[in-house]
Amino acid sequence: MFGPYVAQYCCYLRDRRYATHTRHIYLGCVAHFARWLAAEGLGLEDADEQAGRRFVSTHLPHCDCPSPVRRTPHEVRAALAHLHRVLRGCGALAAPQPGEIGPIASELAAFDRYMSAVRGLAASTRRQRVRIVGAFLTGRFGNRPLALADLTTAELSRFVLGSGDGSRRSAGTMQLMTDALRCYLRFRSLAGDPVGALAKTIPTAAHWRLASLPEVLSPAEIDQLLGSFGEAIPSRKRAYAMVRCLTDLGLRAAEVARLQLDDLDWQAGTLRIAHGKSRRTDLLPLPVETGRAIADYLHGERPTTTNRAVFVRHVAPYDEPIRTGVVQRIVREAYRRCGWTRTRVHILRHSVASRLLRQGLPLKEIADVLRHRSLDTSAIYAKVDDVRLTAIALPWPGRTE
Repeated sequence: MFGPYVAQYCCYLRDRRYATHTRHIYLGCVAHFARWLAAEGLGLEDADEQAGRRFVSTHLPHCDCPSPVRRTPHEVRAALAHLHRVLRGCGALAAPQPGEIGPIASELAAFDRYMSAVRGLAASTRRQRVRIVGAFLTGRFGNRPLALADLTTAELSRFVLGSGDGSRRSAGTMQLMTDALRCYLRFRSLAGDPVGALAKTIPTAAHWRLASLPEVLSPAEIDQLLGSFGEAIPSRKRAYAMVRCLTDLGLRAAEVARLQLDDLDWQAGTLRIAHGKSRRTDLLPLPVETGRAIADYLHGERPTTTNRAVFVRHVAPYDEPIRTGVVQRIVREAYRRCGWTRTRVHILRHSVASRLLRQGLPLKEIADVLRHRSLDTSAIYAKVDDVRLTAIALPWPGRTE
């Protein structure tokens, strides 16, 4: 069935520098899939993603095909993803029709386009809101057509409060869910659905701005974190350079993943952030130690690739950009090596602000370094400046000392 396309499939994998052993595994997965398609009476035109999901979910758990076949689900999923790209590139497999993705998936795609084109929201915010709205729509409508006129205030409240599944949500989580649902209802209201009034009925959590204290690392803890990248760490120089960007410049994980070689001006000693959360271009000074770590990675560990990103994949396919999750995983692994239970990467950004405040920088300059649009966003770090707070603290009533 796939015989005429085996050569193209092998070239596809070889061009992306997959190891010979990996190519053999993926070919075995494709052969197993072809055997199952034939047994099911399906042809090449039926070998789409839906058939691949059926193969993984229904056949693999009970597979008794003779050896050698590959039965590991993650290997099969990866092999079939490559197969579908090759088949579509050769014109052997039709592109999925919009109607095949289901009403909820189609609705979420339109909602995402609205948030990007109309609201100008960052990709991370859009992903979060799509996930929340998708969970609500799936729980409410399943595979049925979306009858938004039937939505009630009680259903929205139960979803936000978590009373339907017995869970207890934090105020911060409830606020995120409220924001996502209100954004979606505004989107549907613009499309002509009579749901605009529902947005005002969604409960608002008691979550006061600047009420909490940011978690920060002490200078000693930062040194411990940076010292955890020993020689035995895989891709050590890449990991160390990434963490230096986080601890020295306060970059977000997504900004580190998107850094391009053209963003570095070695002569001027600057770093350009062109794909930040605020969708504007910022220029930051490049600290000596940060630049040294990046240069050490570029010269000593970065694989040869056409990818213009600073930090690239160290496993095939090399020419594809890394994702934010790579940066997050590197930081969490460093936390574990330090014996900490922390998981949030944003702690490092908080720590940069706290360090700058201890050095005496005014909040305006700290806001500029962190690229905050509002000075209020940076004001929360004044609450952890113990030295200055002590200077203005009033004595406790009744105490003589």
